[in-house]
Amino acid sequence: MVRDEPPRVAVFSLGGTIASTNTPGVDGGGVTPRLAAKELLAGVPGLPDSAELEAVTFRQTASGDLTFDDLTALAAEIETRFEAGAAGVVVVQGTDTIEETSFALDLLIDAPNPVVVTGAMRNPTLASPDGPANLRAAVQVAASPEARGLGSLVVLNDEIHAARFVSKTHTSSPAAFRSMTAGPIGWLVEGRPRIVLRTTPLPGIPVPTGPIPPVALLTMCLGEDERLIEQVSALGYAGLVVESFGGGHVSARTVSALERLAATMPVVLASRTGGGDMLQATYGFPGSERDLIARGLIPAGYLDGLKARILLSLLLGNGTGIEQVRAAYAGV
Repeated sequence: MVRDEPPRVAVFSLGGTIASTNTPGVDGGGVTPRLAAKELLAGVPGLPDSAELEAVTFRQTASGDLTFDDLTALAAEIETRFEAGAAGVVVVQGTDTIEETSFALDLLIDAPNPVVVTGAMRNPTLASPDGPANLRAAVQVAASPEARGLGSLVVLNDEIHAARFVSKTHTSSPAAFRSMTAGPIGWLVEGRPRIVLRTTPLPGIPVPTGPIPPVALLTMCLGEDERLIEQVSALGYAGLVVESFGGGHVSARTVSALERLAATMPVVLASRTGGGDMLQATYGFPGSERDLIARGLIPAGYLDGLKARILLSLLLGNGTGIEQVRAAYAGV
């Protein structure tokens, strides 16, 4: 009887808390990313022997220092692994930008193979680091046929989240990651992924071959006026995402400036609440969602501001025109 070959899973490490440790007398006693991919895997008890693992040290940095160039290069490397027969990929990084990087990979990678992003909230020098358990769970999900066709996933604390919904909601809790709009799509039990909700694939975006234009993100707050909005174009931004009040509202004082800006570049309207769809046809006062859409702003659907900015950045990086941008957001 011929035994089936175990699935191959490539594990890319980018740094972050999960890979951080300290050296006495260095870095002021704080931890910094030092551990390579092989060292991370060596520190994980109970890794499944049902998967063949490849360790790739791709970056060693805090996740806030990652760039779009890093992500497009990572997406290309992941596609190469899939073409060579890898069943799945795990990306290990700092948690501060997981909700953004995982969504970017969701848009850029055109393959049904699982891409699972994970990290840690507690670094390896602490008494109860969560990195090894999260990495083991991520490998188990990436090796599972059940995870195919779900797009990029985020796995921490034995929960499986769709990248398009997940957010970091706490500064230090191991249960920091939540999907406010849809909830987790699954979890792990006794090392087995259980998928209870299935997402539909997102329309893919080609990996930009040139520079990705900067996109600004502005959160509306009490008493806000037009001054920051009026500087967006002068500062060289190619687009703006506005995190509005509630379901799509801004101060009436900002409406004229937003309308003028929307005539020159894409201005996308998201919500600062972190959950739920943008409204489109409920309120009619100046600065309401109906008013802003009529003035050319583009509703972001269920995407929060961070993810709406990722989508707009990648669209503009491919030279997408305003009507195509509008159509892309209409699909979410």
